[in-house]
Amino acid sequence: MADGLQQLGIPATPERTEDIGGAVSTPVLTSRASLSDAAERIRPRNRTINRPMMREALKLADIAVAAIVSFLFLNAGGYSLLQSSVAAVLPFVFIPVVMSWGLRRADAYNLSFARPVSQMLLRSSIGSGLALAGLVVVVSLLYPARHTSIVLGAACLAFTFAVAVHAHVIILFKVLTRNGVLSENVVLVGATPNARRLLQRNSESRELNIVGVFDDRLSRAPIAMGGVPVVGRLDDLMNWDRLPDIDRIIVTVTSDARVRVRQLVDRLRVLPQRVVLLLDLEGFDPESESLARIARSPAAYMSGAPDNLRRVVIKRAADILFGSLLLVLFSPILLATAIAVKLDSPGPVFFRQKRHGFNNQIIRVWKFRSMRHDPEAENRMGQQTVHRDPRVTRVGKFIRMTSIDELPQLLNVLSGEMSLVGPRPHAIGMTTEDAEVQGLVSDYAHRHRVKPGITGWAQINGSRGPVHSREEVRERVRLDMEYVNRASFWFDLFIMLATAPCLLGDWRRQR
Repeated sequence: MADGLQQLGIPATPERTEDIGGAVSTPVLTSRASLSDAAERIRPRNRTINRPMMREALKLADIAVAAIVSFLFLNAGGYSLLQSSVAAVLPFVFIPVVMSWGLRRADAYNLSFARPVSQMLLRSSIGSGLALAGLVVVVSLLYPARHTSIVLGAACLAFTFAVAVHAHVIILFKVLTRNGVLSENVVLVGATPNARRLLQRNSESRELNIVGVFDDRLSRAPIAMGGVPVVGRLDDLMNWDRLPDIDRIIVTVTSDARVRVRQLVDRLRVLPQRVVLLLDLEGFDPESESLARIARSPAAYMSGAPDNLRRVVIKRAADILFGSLLLVLFSPILLATAIAVKLDSPGPVFFRQKRHGFNNQIIRVWKFRSMRHDPEAENRMGQQTVHRDPRVTRVGKFIRMTSIDELPQLLNVLSGEMSLVGPRPHAIGMTTEDAEVQGLVSDYAHRHRVKPGITGWAQINGSRGPVHSREEVRERVRLDMEYVNRASFWFDLFIMLATAPCLLGDWRRQR
């Protein structure tokens, strides 16, 4: 394959085979796959389901079902959660706790595509059954027969429901995994033995949706590895228009090649995706370690940060809760602004502009129209506003000064494209001093590791509105990266509380 995206397809060559793992020869592609072919293997991000979140949901479902069953049997036996003695209620309280403990000890939450359904169901049955049986035995020794029989009934029904829930979830997991819905989009850099071993394991577990392999040494690389095409060089990856759909980049070059690894990582650092150095797969035990866990190993991270599922869930819950409340609270202001914009100048009330979102994905951000209507403005790389910009309307000047024009972005927050707090999304192709801002600072792309926000750490520290110099761009990125590294629920809450005072104290700044 020749250099660049323009020459990704090459003529077919005689069909040959590739030795996979030194044992089985498997037919491979007869010509280089193009990036467009690899793109068809990618599922849109908004249809991807997080595996760890699915496991956590199953744990919560087990506890909830057992708790409901315990409560029903408690009331059916003539006991009251509030009025009966602690001793009478305690066995029923222990049912969901003990059952959850048993399922964990039996490793029933370790969902694996390679593991048979019967084996996973057996783990669920043994874990919950033995734990609940032990509880009933203890109760029979300490409580009268009538109390024991009620606890036994609750335990049996909780066990039945738990096994039924696990059976449905396991089957659903198998179907979703087979269809690729649960798999992260991954590309490998380096057509190496490490990559070959990773592809072998993944063909069994299907934990990763490996889209393609990239290697600068194409003359030495096969056309495909384990059914996955070797589609181009590193430059092709960096310029790929579907790169925002990739969740993770795994460098499979052996750590012994230190110079080459350093060169690859230095080039990949500018991307917002997490870059992982896969050190070794020898001694891999699929029963105790998953490929996804190896690919997420914090010790292997070269760029980005390991996923924090709890942080993601809390942040999304806070966005939905606070975003909904703010939408209701500001609804009179939103209505009044919409009327004012419509009466002030001809054109639509709202303006939607393409901007960079999470992982550099393109999103359309909602704003109140603050400039004179230009039908082509939404699809054109816009020029930043300047002092006394003639394009800004009378109402537009006020709503920009007070940041009211940004309030419709609450819709972007509720849809999941943005967050309440995060780096502000910049317009595509935004320039400063006749240069694109993303080329002025090496760490610029890393501000896209998190969802963009309506407000952020940079905004409450004075970096709001247009940036007209390289120094302003660098300061904006520095503050954004400080937020990315410090992000937490309490930090977000502080920024939200500090936003209004900062805006009211800075009315004259051009925005």
